[in-house]
Amino acid sequence: MGDRARGRPAPQLKIRQTETGIAIPVRLSPRSAYDALEGVEDSQGDPVLKARVRAVPESGNANRALEALIANWLDVPQSSVAVIRGAKARIKVVAIVGSPVGLSALVATRLAAFCESPD
Repeated sequence: MGDRARGRPAPQLKIRQTETGIAIPVRLSPRSAYDALEGVEDSQGDPVLKARVRAVPESGNANRALEALIANWLDVPQSSVAVIRGAKARIKVVAIVGSPVGLSALVATRLAAFCESPD
């Protein structure tokens, strides 16, 4: 997260709890050189999880790659992760099925690891 201004805290991702789990906003960059989640960034005033995938944005390939990436990051089954909004947009909402409290804590823990890594 080296693009963050010096002395400013990282934006806090808004994790929305749903009846079946959680939903998180993601900014996806397809056709990247690698698959990775890169922390939280500000996108037009809203904090989003920054993700890159090698897949192209055709026939849902990039969305499926994003779902797999998030499932792997959270160590949950890929079937429990789905893009629920923004299928053809760069900013998406991804739902993860499971315990809302447990998943929220897990995401917070994984996000904290980004803050601990050197810039």
